[in-house]
Amino acid sequence: MTKDSSGFLDAVWTLFASLKLTIILLIILAITSIIGTVIPQNATQADYVMAFGEFLYQVFDLLDFFDMYHSWWFQLMLVMLTINITVCSIERLSVTGKTIFKKNPDPNLARFQRLSKKHEFSTGLDSDTIKKKFRSAVKRSLGYIRTGDTDNGFYIYGETGRWTRLGVYVVHTSVVMLLVGGIIGSIFGFDGFVTIPEGEKENRIRLMNNAGFQELEFEIRCDNFEVSFYDTGMAKEFRSSLVIIEDGQETVKKDIIVNDPLRYKGINIFQSSYGSVPSDIAHFSFTNKDSELGYDYKLKVGDTVDLPEAMGTFTLTGFTRDGAFQGHSVGEAFTGTLEKEGEETINLLLPLKFPTFDRMRGGNEVVAVTHFEEKFYTGLQVTKDPGIWVVYTGFLFMIFGCYITFFMSHQRLCVEVIKEKDSHKIIVAGFSDKNKPGMQLKVQKIAERLEKIKD
Repeated sequence: MTKDSSGFLDAVWTLFASLKLTIILLIILAITSIIGTVIPQNATQADYVMAFGEFLYQVFDLLDFFDMYHSWWFQLMLVMLTINITVCSIERLSVTGKTIFKKNPDPNLARFQRLSKKHEFSTGLDSDTIKKKFRSAVKRSLGYIRTGDTDNGFYIYGETGRWTRLGVYVVHTSVVMLLVGGIIGSIFGFDGFVTIPEGEKENRIRLMNNAGFQELEFEIRCDNFEVSFYDTGMAKEFRSSLVIIEDGQETVKKDIIVNDPLRYKGINIFQSSYGSVPSDIAHFSFTNKDSELGYDYKLKVGDTVDLPEAMGTFTLTGFTRDGAFQGHSVGEAFTGTLEKEGEETINLLLPLKFPTFDRMRGGNEVVAVTHFEEKFYTGLQVTKDPGIWVVYTGFLFMIFGCYITFFMSHQRLCVEVIKEKDSHKIIVAGFSDKNKPGMQLKVQKIAERLEKIKD
């Protein structure tokens, strides 16, 4: 590695080890989250233009404010924050590790001697008995025990919970896991919706914010839809009977309601909305302009009928939710063909909103939709988040790390034994990195227990 590349890597490491960078990134993320709350996400273009005007719409769209949490710059900030927290943790762990992983820690008697709160008493026990019995008593409360000699006696040093200093790093790890899970879900997941009429199936969903379509590896079929209402007319519950079809086989069947989705291969299918659409059955009128006589027929898509008065043969070919005429949308419409012997087949567009639409064609016969039967459709939200289990694991790590950080501590205690003329002076002192009042109470109990030890 060259000197220049080494210097560049050192500069990058220094940048990501900076606490200032953490604060800056958190502030930016907080501000952008406010923007994401104020500006509705994944609405339609028409809604945004109406709310902000054409100019601001273009600016906000350029900045990806309408699907901010999937924007490249938001994902980049999450990646930077993840690296920043990881590097900071490594930097701090290199220092903390010297305390945590040291095999024979130095008791540092001077530090215990400087403590203001100490417990002192005298005993007539000999040195060997004190060392044996006191060591056993201290060990019951503290895991690590070490003894050593001093100029005027000896000491018994004990400590426990050295590993609890890792609690903050467990919390850091949980934050990193939450960020990584969010990044995975943002990049590899999707969020879309689909409407499926009763009896029909679909394997393509429209992504939020008009971001195109997502093909599914399976089909979703709606066999039935039911809705119940309160006395006020508000919807009480709507239920969809769904079937998952993969490779031509029905693999899963489930009735879903709000907050009780169908989950299949990491994809969640939520009950979101409902509505009604014309079914493939409708009533049509056929009027002969010359005789001014009309004839009514009930037809289903695919049906063919021979019309009287030599008006030809009519076939109902289909139904579309977004019919178009000369580049203009006419909404829901049936389509059909009219055939007469010796003449070219006429393709008909029959919008539901415009019953007399066919009169513009100028033919001798006029076809109109007089009545149509409706059927419900179910509106489904379809999502995939492959990072969700990383997020859930991160939450568990955070709970565990917070418990260690706030409720456990690294406790150290020293029993200093000073030889006097006919007895031994005992000094008991201790401290912890957290919960100092609790540690003082523990030191007091240990001192009282030692003072009660007799021959």
